[in-house]
Amino acid sequence: MSRAHKYHSDNDDTDSDVELDLQELDPAAASRDGEQYKGRHMEDKQIPLRSLRVGRARGFGRQSQKHESPEKREENQRLLEEGTDSRDSAGSLNNVGDDAPLLSAEVSSKPTLVSKEHTGGSFFSCLRLPNFKSASPPPRDSLPDNAHAKQGGGASRNISVGQYPQPRFPPNAVSNAKYSAWSFLPRTLYNEFSFFFNMYFLLVALSQIIPSLRIGYLSTYIAPLAFVLAITLGKEALDDVARRRRDSEANREEYTVLRLRDVAKSSPKGRPRRGASRLRSGQRSKRGASQRTRLDDIEEEEENTRWRDNYAGSEIELDEIRIKSRDLKVGDVLRLSKNQRIPADLVILQSLSADSSVTAITGQSSQGARPEDESLLVETEADESGITEDASSASAPGSDSSGEGGSIGETFIRTDQLDGETDWKLRLAPPMTQSLDPRDFVRLKIVAGKPSKEVNEFIGTMELAYNSKIEGAGVPSGNISKTSPLSIDNTAWANTVLASNAVVLAVVVYTGAQTRQALSTTQSRSKAGLLEYEINNLTKILCALTLTLSVALVIVRGVEGRAGQEWYITITRFLILFSTIVPISLRVNLDMGKSVYARFIERDKGIPGTVVRTSTIPEELGRIEYLLSDKTGTLTQNEMDLKKIHVGTVSYANEAMDEVRTYVRQGFSNGGALDVLQPAPLITPSSTYSTNSSGTATRTRREIGSRVRDLVLALALCHNVTPSIEEEEGSIITTYQASSPDEIAIIKWAESIGLRLMHRDRHTITLQYVDTSRIVVRVRILEVFPFTSSGKRMGIILQFIQGLESPGSSEQSPAEIWFYQKGADTVMSSIVAANDWLDEETANMAREGLRTLVVGRKRLSAQQYDDFSTRYKEASMSFQKRDLNMAKVITDCLERDLELLGVTGVEDKLQQDVKPSLELLRNAGIKIWMLTGDKVETARCVAVSAKLVSRTQYIHTITQLSDSSGTSAALDALSLLHSKPDSTALLIDGNSLSYFLTYHCHGFISLAVRLPAVIACRCSPTQKADIASLIRQFTQKRVLCIGDGGNDVSMIQAADVGVGIVGKEGRQASLAADFSITSFHHLTKLLVWHGRNSYKRSAKLAQFVIHRGLIISICQTFYSIATQFEPHALYRDWLLVGYATVYTMAPVFSLVLDKDVDEGLANLYPELYKELTTGKSLSYRTFFIWVAVSIYQGGIIQGLSQILVDTDSPRMVSVSFTVLVINELIMVAFEIVTWHWIMIVSILGTACIYVGSVPFLGGYFDLGFVWSWGFAWRVAAISAISLIPPYCIKILRRTLKPPSYRKVQGL
Repeated sequence: MSRAHKYHSDNDDTDSDVELDLQELDPAAASRDGEQYKGRHMEDKQIPLRSLRVGRARGFGRQSQKHESPEKREENQRLLEEGTDSRDSAGSLNNVGDDAPLLSAEVSSKPTLVSKEHTGGSFFSCLRLPNFKSASPPPRDSLPDNAHAKQGGGASRNISVGQYPQPRFPPNAVSNAKYSAWSFLPRTLYNEFSFFFNMYFLLVALSQIIPSLRIGYLSTYIAPLAFVLAITLGKEALDDVARRRRDSEANREEYTVLRLRDVAKSSPKGRPRRGASRLRSGQRSKRGASQRTRLDDIEEEEENTRWRDNYAGSEIELDEIRIKSRDLKVGDVLRLSKNQRIPADLVILQSLSADSSVTAITGQSSQGARPEDESLLVETEADESGITEDASSASAPGSDSSGEGGSIGETFIRTDQLDGETDWKLRLAPPMTQSLDPRDFVRLKIVAGKPSKEVNEFIGTMELAYNSKIEGAGVPSGNISKTSPLSIDNTAWANTVLASNAVVLAVVVYTGAQTRQALSTTQSRSKAGLLEYEINNLTKILCALTLTLSVALVIVRGVEGRAGQEWYITITRFLILFSTIVPISLRVNLDMGKSVYARFIERDKGIPGTVVRTSTIPEELGRIEYLLSDKTGTLTQNEMDLKKIHVGTVSYANEAMDEVRTYVRQGFSNGGALDVLQPAPLITPSSTYSTNSSGTATRTRREIGSRVRDLVLALALCHNVTPSIEEEEGSIITTYQASSPDEIAIIKWAESIGLRLMHRDRHTITLQYVDTSRIVVRVRILEVFPFTSSGKRMGIILQFIQGLESPGSSEQSPAEIWFYQKGADTVMSSIVAANDWLDEETANMAREGLRTLVVGRKRLSAQQYDDFSTRYKEASMSFQKRDLNMAKVITDCLERDLELLGVTGVEDKLQQDVKPSLELLRNAGIKIWMLTGDKVETARCVAVSAKLVSRTQYIHTITQLSDSSGTSAALDALSLLHSKPDSTALLIDGNSLSYFLTYHCHGFISLAVRLPAVIACRCSPTQKADIASLIRQFTQKRVLCIGDGGNDVSMIQAADVGVGIVGKEGRQASLAADFSITSFHHLTKLLVWHGRNSYKRSAKLAQFVIHRGLIISICQTFYSIATQFEPHALYRDWLLVGYATVYTMAPVFSLVLDKDVDEGLANLYPELYKELTTGKSLSYRTFFIWVAVSIYQGGIIQGLSQILVDTDSPRMVSVSFTVLVINELIMVAFEIVTWHWIMIVSILGTACIYVGSVPFLGGYFDLGFVWSWGFAWRVAAISAISLIPPYCIKILRRTLKPPSYRKVQGL
């Protein structure tokens, strides 16, 4: 017996002639000591059964399978069933070559083909499988249950592009719903009964099941509780259904998917249908993991592998189909175009010019079979040779962008909805796939890392299998595939937007909950307002009061009780009688009031488009003390506009730009006097400046004109902008693509004054004078130094072309070499030559909220450039400290004594009315934080221009703190804030913020919450959410977060109140928010007006409902005392239910229409809002005042009724109940500040209803007595005594200490 059979001694079949010859399979493994492996079972995961299975599938072929005996098939099945999951085996995961050691877990570093020495007659001598097929995991549907989480969750993934069946990864669906069908009832019921008074009434209702505790009808207690729960659960259900409906809109968005199919092989031999695959997997899953055999997994993978093999060299056809976003799967190839939202995390395969994309994609699929002489090897070798050059040059800002440069595979994406950064990001297609026929995508396999929330990191590889069936491919010996690394530059994450005028082909790698966007988003939670918690605490006091009252009555009566009544039963009955002290209708009234407030907000024409998505917390809008706002798209429009330039002696802005236009015309119209058919000379920096009126022009004007021309020329050349020609509505327009909107603003400004960027690629730039449409400047790009966050500057070395404008002119020749640089004033001030105006002018622009750029230049001789180029290339080849060495060469050779050309001021346009809105909110006592993913300088400028930081406040900046900085540096950075917390604003970057939150969390937060303004830059979505949570936990104050992008969703959901703005790039934030608005300035009305009304009305409504329940309990107490402490009900059945519903509910609920001030005064005096945050409208003080009023009125009503009428008779009940109803109606009228017609109707209508219902109350009243004068004067007297004293005290208090709203009204 061979050694291999020692692993399966239990299944030994000596008659089988299929033996595992390890010497033949793996000499290295077979040569080891046999005792080392003796007794080990296949569970050691060493033998790659998957490789053995492939050998059976491919090596035998049809003839081998035909001649295989039943005994052999049975033994093979037993052998395979005893193996573990092939995906966990060494051969399946790690060994990438066919000759990898079979019993070794080592990873084979270099794949090779099967040697001819192993082609004997043995069963396993036919093993041969291309590298990526042997390494790829089984389909997701074929994995056992214990592997599902591993493949679909945190493990790395192998993705076969465009191929099916696919693994079971999460569906690509957006979900902002709080509940599922299964979790709705458990979660909502838990939330409801977590409030004390709901649990209290549940116990009271259940107590009526016990006969000895039953007082009235069971429905009297069950029905109100059921009604309360039905109202609350119905509201939650409607809110969640609305969320699901909005999610469905996003999930139904359609995308174009390239379907790769073999036209020669249709089903059943062709590509498996998705539905069939799902059906088979579903049938297998029903059997359970215990019944799922090893053969099930292998047979399914065999089917998939045979299908993959059939694609090699076959005729693949491309179909474009439209698929909804929710139906996208991992492995789908998407076709995306400009301004299209990216629905999942993608790896870019190709980026094509929009003009050529139709031919490049769909045209190829109609060409039929590929030529037989196609050589993949030649094609990929050409790619390989140019990988380094293309990648490095493409990453340079000067590279040709995808819009027009489809052949080099570049495109720009906008990520502001993901990470908050306004700069566009350059993304590259791997050179290996950029020139690949899309039909060959089936030969691609991508290995991607496990899902992560790091939006700036990605590690993966792409493998392209050589097509061995193509004749003349020239596949080199030992190579069956080609591998290329993948990085963040090759990806486009979900919720970003394609910005380039290009068509991008990309493959889906992460979907749904595993995308970067979803992983950075916290789970939606149920929110409850602070008012509800306050009422919950008050309810506990009322319950304690009920218990105290019940115990006191039993003690006075005597603990020993009476015959047949135990003392604890008597206490329980009293508790049930006094249960109205804790009014069950309180939640109903509050929930219905919230619905009314939500309707008021949505119907307000002053804030059109506002949507209330969480209708349970409108009162929270009146209690906000901290506002955390995003910048891009929330405070700003992300639209840049160059507002001002300064050239040393004079500045230009607004109307003065016309003079700049004149200087440009004079400086770039050298050929203007020539014949239009004759070429004009090209302009260089040393060209003579001509004013065309030299006789009258002064020398000073010529000097200024020359400086303006030089500055404009520098701005038109020193950038990374690429022009793109597009056709919109029949007209040709030029658009610009760049990584930064600042640069686009500068180029558009240069075009507006006469100098247009006509062409740019990786090697040349061409400028055109607008008025004459002549080419005036041509340059060669020698070097580009891109902008970095640490360097804060970008530079470019150009060689100007001199001669005539004609492109083919023989008179053109290289001329001057110039180095241009622009950057932040903080770094450029030490680079440019000494001057006396730079610091002052940049400070002036900064105070205006403008983003400043300092521009300089330096002329280089040919020798200087050669010396620099040599040193720079040497530094770029170093293996250690490469970036530092390259930066040092630039500093030593170029960045010394640059000629200062001027300063530009770019404005980031603010949203409508942002300045007055922030000022009003600040006056309302709200502390404002700005959290952004943008740069420090950008955030500083916006904070100043938006008046987030006032002129009198000092901005203290903390940046680049890390573990290496040490504790002392962190404490020193906070020392200044301790001395002047009221007049200092904090500006901090993401790294420093992370350091403080990790090591000095309490000290930092305790200081930061005292500052008037905080600006946090470079914040990740997780950091934003963490800050919101920390402020809530530390201060116990209400926090509102507002944003417009997907990167703000976590922050919005972590806040007490989340507000989303419907942005230009998507609705992710608005869908996840509690309130959705269309503009930032709508927030002021939402808080100052609607927030005020919602809180004040709910506070008044809650106290009045408590008063209504407490007063009837006081009446019950007096009645129990009068009846010798017997626990009998004063008002039974309908009287008890009708009092809380028909007879008092409408007038009390009409208080939701009351308002103490009008909208104009609320906006004029935002300080009124500050009072709301103190919670004085509903406090322990106001609560006990209402308790005192209730005790007085209840005692008067019931006491006088018992004195004036017989104690225990229907007459007393009729007088007492009638006075009780009248008292509540008049008390409502006393509390109204601003009358509404509905209030009048509700009070008078309720009075009429009560009078009309009296004839039907014969079972409780003495109707004959009711219609007598004796009844009338008793009711009038008792009502006057109960109402007049409280009203007089209220008038006196209002006169001696008027509330603020009466002061501003002048009352």
